[in-house]
Amino acid sequence: MPITIYDIAKAAGVSIATVSRVFNQAENVKPQTRKKVLKIADEMGYHPHVYAQGLASKKKNRIVMLAPVMSNYFFTEVLRGIQDSLAEEHFELNIVNIGRKKDAFKLVEETIKKRWAEGYLLVSLHFSEKELKLLKRHNIPVCLVDDFSNSFDSVSFNNEEGAYLATKYLISKGNRQIAVLSANANSIPIRDRLKGYRRALDEFEIPYDENLIITGDSMERDGFTELSGYQAMNKILNLDPIPDAVFCTSDTKAVGAQKALKEHGVHLPLISFDNLTIAEYIGLSTVNQPMYDMGFRATNKLIQRLHNPDLRISNEVHHPELVIRSSSEKLKEVTS
Repeated sequence: MPITIYDIAKAAGVSIATVSRVFNQAENVKPQTRKKVLKIADEMGYHPHVYAQGLASKKKNRIVMLAPVMSNYFFTEVLRGIQDSLAEEHFELNIVNIGRKKDAFKLVEETIKKRWAEGYLLVSLHFSEKELKLLKRHNIPVCLVDDFSNSFDSVSFNNEEGAYLATKYLISKGNRQIAVLSANANSIPIRDRLKGYRRALDEFEIPYDENLIITGDSMERDGFTELSGYQAMNKILNLDPIPDAVFCTSDTKAVGAQKALKEHGVHLPLISFDNLTIAEYIGLSTVNQPMYDMGFRATNKLIQRLHNPDLRISNEVHHPELVIRSSSEKLKEVTS
């Protein structure tokens, strides 16, 4: 398996975006960091030579991934899929961290207008259809990841259905007061997951109570962190009465939530979202979101588009599956 910038970043203890900046000779990298990354790359036999090959053939041989943040598990898994899809292709992957800026669309459009690459992967940026149509004017291949559009190829996930299945399962086990351990309610994935939660409640004629939608105080990474999960679960445990069960909107948050439960000596049935590798080892019931596959499939679509620009637009939607482990079961069911 070829060495990738993912491997370099892991060995150097820096972000993928930092490695990308080093190889692109960006100025905003500390000299000692640049030296360390280049040394490790040389020791591992990695040489970013593809772009030089592209110059000879008048092709850039470059794909750019644009994402709002690179420091959580979702993007790491998507990136793994992208890297593996490119492993046998003659393309160099560069990463542009857009951040959570208000002018994110402007930054993305300016990047695409510069035509640094032959194709672009837009990951979880969630622009409006009007904005995406503006990007379409630039006539350059784009594939959306974790998003849907009639303007571009896309690979997305049915977040609403995932939350519906999780909530319905908890209800089927006799739970009626179900709290949501939420993240930033303005993020599109959370909006969709709350829709699925409410749909399940409506189906079973359970009144919706906004006081059961709980977030942590920390909104770093839109609240998709262990700390935010820990804070939110502590708030849930201070409710009177304590809810029957919890739907947690990400596995990362669930790790912090389970720490709070353990500290209070309380067991609450809990289903989470993502199915990260750690979920299997801590008995976490969760909604499987195929993040790696989404990155892999989106990259395949983009490469196909590069080879055949006249292909019809393809929108691929991945559907959720529940993975039931011990965390969602009532205590007597776990111990029996």
